Amino acid sequence: MDASSYYRASAAPQAGYAPLTGRREVDVCIVGGGFAGLNTALGLAERGRPDVLVLEAQAIGHGASGRNGGFVFGGFSRGEGQLLAELGPDRARSLYLGTQSAVDLIRQRIARHRIDCQATDAGVLWANWFRDPAVLRQRQALLAEHFDTHWDWVPREDLATRLRTPRYGDALFERNALHFNPLAYAHGLARVASGLGVAVHENSPAISLQRAGSAWRVRTAQGEVQAREVVLACGGYLAGLRRDVDAGVLPIATYVMVTEPLGARLQEGLNTQAAVYDTRFAFDYYRPLPDTRLLWGGRISVRDRAPDAVKRLLRRDLLKVYPQFEGVRIEHAWSGLMSYARHEMPQIGRIDDGLWLAQAFGGHGVAPTTFAGEVLASAIAQDDPRWRQFSHYGLVSALKPAGFVGAQLSYWWLQARDAWKSRMEGWGR
Repeated sequence: MDASSYYRASAAPQAGYAPLTGRREVDVCIVGGGFAGLNTALGLAERGRPDVLVLEAQAIGHGASGRNGGFVFGGFSRGEGQLLAELGPDRARSLYLGTQSAVDLIRQRIARHRIDCQATDAGVLWANWFRDPAVLRQRQALLAEHFDTHWDWVPREDLATRLRTPRYGDALFERNALHFNPLAYAHGLARVASGLGVAVHENSPAISLQRAGSAWRVRTAQGEVQAREVVLACGGYLAGLRRDVDAGVLPIATYVMVTEPLGARLQEGLNTQAAVYDTRFAFDYYRPLPDTRLLWGGRISVRDRAPDAVKRLLRRDLLKVYPQFEGVRIEHAWSGLMSYARHEMPQIGRIDDGLWLAQAFGGHGVAPTTFAGEVLASAIAQDDPRWRQFSHYGLVSALKPAGFVGAQLSYWWLQARDAWKSRMEGWGR
């Protein structure tokens, strides 16, 4: 499946990192070479703690970190209103602004380390699928009042000059957002961390995790690591090292496709460099690429699909919004697994003496994984207690296998609700 990814197909040649062989003793071992693991490794190295080893079962960015839509913006899968209700204004604001700071840190790292990842700092449009503007007004007011975050109002007439479709109502524009090639960014993080002394090993799946006195022992097929601290950052590609960790998430698939280069034809649909998603629960998300391709993603499912099936589904979604792209060739299509917790928030923190966790970032993970890396690196290197901010959203069972059935039924119900509302407003869909 990953061979069909536009990111993988267009990636610059990589020297790669050798598999782990033999025995190593390090301060920190990180299992998982995605954004959560790489950000933690880099955060430790930047704090003067480079005695870190990263184990990646496949290649750097193999999982969701190298397959996602490339949106970089604040917030979590859990809505801001829900955070307020569950945590109160101060704790909710602190967590949300942590992700906003992570967006700034991503910009800084791209610039400081000259990471070539097609970063496009053009913001994100949240386009209303419905006529009723209440959902936009309510979120705009909530963010301004409680989170010191200001999204600009984009009236329907203005939006229609940027997104040449009658499908949307008004929109909100989030300025503190960008989009990029996530796999190229993951490669950049690994390069920078390695340059600071972090040992990175690809094709090194961890096959066991055991106590070794006051330390931990992680075994791979060809090697062994003994570490004072271990970070489990495997996302939806579960390592099978701890039953409670794997039981805490549902691996959920989402789908992405990329068109052929469209040249001037891209302007027939998009007159903006901003990334776009809409207000439905089952929303479309898309963005223009630097070579005039269109990346389009959406849908969630409890199973991966073959590239041809992804193309059929997403092409239909594209043409509902932009019928003028009829006949456009789809050159790449793929799916990937995200990790979701029942509470829709990341599971970040210490779960045993010297054992740390960063998973369940859902479909909103680029900034939160960066935030998680900073929180865990600071905790390990400096005894920073900020990780306790996530204690309300702990390691709870995802209730598998019933959880898969529940997740799929919930998705279908919410999808049907959105379709019903759209028909009631006269859209005919």
